[in-house]
Formats: sequence, structure tokens, C-alpha cells
Amino acid sequence: MNMPLLSIQQGDVADREDFRRAVLGGLGGSPRAIPAKFLYDARGSALFDAICEQPEYYPTRTEARILTACAGDIARLAGPGCALVEYGSGSSVKTRLLLDALPDLHAYVPIDISRQHLDATARHLREDYPKLSVEPVCGDYMALEALPSEIGDARRIGFFPGSTIGNLTPEEAGLFLRRARRLLRSDGALVLGVDLKKDPARLHDAYNDAAGVTAQFTLNLLRRMNRELEANFDLSAFAHEAFYNEAEGRIEIYLHSLQDQLITIGGRRFSFAAGERVHTEYSYKYDDSDIADLARRGGFSLAHNWTDPDRLFAVAFLR
Repeated sequence: MNMPLLSIQQGDVADREDFRRAVLGGLGGSPRAIPAKFLYDARGSALFDAICEQPEYYPTRTEARILTACAGDIARLAGPGCALVEYGSGSSVKTRLLLDALPDLHAYVPIDISRQHLDATARHLREDYPKLSVEPVCGDYMALEALPSEIGDARRIGFFPGSTIGNLTPEEAGLFLRRARRLLRSDGALVLGVDLKKDPARLHDAYNDAAGVTAQFTLNLLRRMNRELEANFDLSAFAHEAFYNEAEGRIEIYLHSLQDQLITIGGRRFSFAAGERVHTEYSYKYDDSDIADLARRGGFSLAHNWTDPDRLFAVAFLR
């Protein structure tokens, strides 16, 4: 399903207005925070793909190994003729492991907030899987109310990889799962990637890579504000800050002001003190009991849970 140009242009205007409201509201509040979803413009999505290739960032390659090993099991659990619905599809790299294991798939529905990234992904998948019906949806999966009518009555299997569930607070994660359950229907299921609790030093290194790609990813949010909201951020006056909060079981990521400064965004002024933070992202980590509890709160049951030998990561099948 190709989106008409007029719809794309109207969507761009709406997306930018949503971004503007979130930024002005988030920087005007206390503590200051901007939702993580706005990290993923086209450049942000490309930088995240680069993060996944860094040696310190174990989640992507570990999850890929698990999916490679259990794709056949997932296919059997999913059954023939299902529709695969991916939340936050990005480049759909890991998705191909499931697409290859599900040759009789009725449709693939990638959902992503970055329209440019989504269009490119859909185009590549249509080229590589010419018999597959690819039905992209550009939007916020936390607010999605319906799926494309083209998937009909096919059984719906959700796919939420990359431990993106960890970017949500426990309350938000429960809300997401309840929404997903409604969209996937009572006969559906969800394949969920979850980062496990582990040595804090290992976690710290994963979000502070030596090449500084994660720092570029975080700072790109300021670059996006400059480009889309007429802001005047000096990127050299801010730093990426990430650390593991063991008591809360989460990585916390911030933009850290290196000096006293005055910023203008769309005609509004905001002062930043040296050392002041703007929160951009959480990444919660789970253990086995956390995963089972999360599934219950979302209206699912934990049917299967696959992990790697070092128990760095888990892939769960939720009925």
C-alpha cells in the first residue's frame, strides 16, 4: 500500500507540530524531558542502525542469534497464513529471519514513526520478497488504533524486537501490551525481545561506546530541533550522558548542558544551567519473573522464552 504524496505532506506537517508541542512542553516542565520516539528521524534511525554494529552493543547481535535458532519454533507457534505486525520496524533487519521462516505469510505490517526510514524499508522488502504483501503504517505504535484492512482476518502475530519495550516505563509497557492485545485480537500473539539484567559495567559500556555513535544519536535530537523548530542549539555545548540505575533496573540517558546558556526554539527562550539535564530515554532491564509479570499485566501469558547461553537477552512468545 503506497501512501499518496498529499497524505505524506500532510503527515509531515502533523509530525512536525507533534514534535514542536513535545519539545516546548518537555523543556518547559520539571524535570525536563523529551519522549524517546523523537530521536528517530531519518538520521536518528540511521545512527541507531550504526549503534547496533558497535562491539559494545550486544543486544542486536545476541537477539539475532536467538531468533536464528528459534525462528522455526516461532513459525510453528504462529501457524500458516498469519500477518506479521512489527512495532518500531526500523530497517527490519531481524524481521528477515522471521520472514524467511514464514514463507506462507499473509502480510507484513511494519510500523514506524520515521516516514523516510519506513518507505525505504518497505521498498527494499518488496524488492527482496516480491510475493509478500507489505503494508507499512507510519505512526506512533503507542497510539495506534487500527491496522490496514488488507490483512483481513489473518491471525496477527506482533513482533517487538530490540528490547524497545525497555524504553517504556512499567506503566507505559503495560499500556502498550494492552493496546497490542486489542490490535492483535484474542487469537493473536506477540514475539517480544527483552534485554536481561546483568553486570552493570556491561550495560554501561553498551550505552557509552568508544566510537561515540550513541553520543551522536542522542545529540542528533538537538540537530533535529535546529532544523525543524528553528532552534539555535550549539551541539558542542551539550554532552550525551548514560548510566545504569541499579535500584530502578534501568539505563538512563540524558542531554547534559556543559555551561550556562540561553536557547531559542521557535521564538521561545529557555535557559540551561551548567550541569542541567534533559532526559531522553530509559532502557529497563528484566529478569524471568519480570517478563512473566509484564505479560500478565498486558493480558498475555508467557508461552515460551528463549535466551542465549550467557543470558544476556531473551525472546519471549506471548499468547
